[in-house]
Amino acid sequence: MAEPLRIGIAGLGTVGASVVRMLGQKGTELTRQCGREIVPVAVCARDRNRDRGIDLGNAHWFDDPVELARSPGIDVFVELMGGEGDPALSSVRAALESGRHVVTANKALLSRHGVELAAIAEKKGVLLNYEAAVAGGIPVIKTLREALVGNTVSRVFGIMNGTANYILTRMEAEGLSFEECLKEAQRLGYAEADPTFDIEGHDTAHKLSILTSLAFGCRISADDIYMEGISNITQADIRAAAELGYRIKLLGVAQKTESGIEQRVHPTMVPTSSVIAQVHGVTNAVAIETDMLGELLLSGPGAGGNATASAVIGDIADIAKSRPGFQHGPVFGRPAKELQPYRRARMRAHAGGYFIRFTVHDRIGVFAAIAKRMADNDISLESIVQHGEATDDAQKTVILVTHETTEAAVHKAVEGVTRDGHLTSRPQVIRIERAA
Repeated sequence: MAEPLRIGIAGLGTVGASVVRMLGQKGTELTRQCGREIVPVAVCARDRNRDRGIDLGNAHWFDDPVELARSPGIDVFVELMGGEGDPALSSVRAALESGRHVVTANKALLSRHGVELAAIAEKKGVLLNYEAAVAGGIPVIKTLREALVGNTVSRVFGIMNGTANYILTRMEAEGLSFEECLKEAQRLGYAEADPTFDIEGHDTAHKLSILTSLAFGCRISADDIYMEGISNITQADIRAAAELGYRIKLLGVAQKTESGIEQRVHPTMVPTSSVIAQVHGVTNAVAIETDMLGELLLSGPGAGGNATASAVIGDIADIAKSRPGFQHGPVFGRPAKELQPYRRARMRAHAGGYFIRFTVHDRIGVFAAIAKRMADNDISLESIVQHGEATDDAQKTVILVTHETTEAAVHKAVEGVTRDGHLTSRPQVIRIERAA
């Protein structure tokens, strides 16, 4: 049997502790599957004295993660500290430059520095594995990087943040407000004290930027993602969507167009009959559209200690199975030096259907004025109705559903209606997405 694979783990929070625990529980099975033992020989965390409920055995404790990353006593550096900057960046860079394999769950780090780190890994002939960085325990990275070789991907989209999906699920199921659902998510530990990163789309954007690079062979470009969160979604939107046969989800969408690659994160209406509409709670789901296989949908736990640890251990196992001299594949599916510059498609050129909700003054001529603004911008309406519930006698709710049109046309029409002085509150615009 081969020599044991010695791993050093930086970060012993929920995921790190779960990795140590799982290695202990599954050690015999992992040894049988990988042909060698996997041993955590060194760790690093901020607090030595904290009771994490795990047995670290004889693992050597490091106070400095960079020192751990450079240690000749490890074969694999597992980075579970998080954050796009130091100490995660300097530690991963040090490990790769020292010829150590790296496993990370850090989507923020990869979305900002992934191409640079991939170039180092490929130059040194070591692995940089990151399955746990996107969609927790769902093997979407391996699917894009390995299983779909030979396929041309046209679109990747999905639910990539469990907090947002949990909130939207509760809003629909129980008729609660966004604020009420957020408080409950925080109480249950699904949302942070400061939930901005999750509910405003930043977490989804980091994950989407990594999938975009894998799918389309381009450099990661997290700063070129159009982003909207879910904090402005109301019960009026949830109810209207249900009446129209839709369900609201926060989606990350990347697709290749003639003008470039479009990346966007925003609330989206998907048909209730679609598979992705049935993904509830903290579950994640990613759909991949290809020329050879059509559409694939991968769904499962997207967060949590066990789900993320499972992906981390899968990455470690892949390293354990590799042998000296084996030529490793590129980190992002293509050599880092061959990744194409990201060419952004103009968001306002996006074509699709739209849901538009206006709260208007209840007076003669409003319907006609709204319809004219739509016609002036070549927007064909599937329906225009007065919503059954009025907020009071002086104002009404008008719901529009458009046929396929452009982002630019919708914005121009909505701006025109706003200037006409018919609105009593800010209009709501939600895109309607094609989904299987």
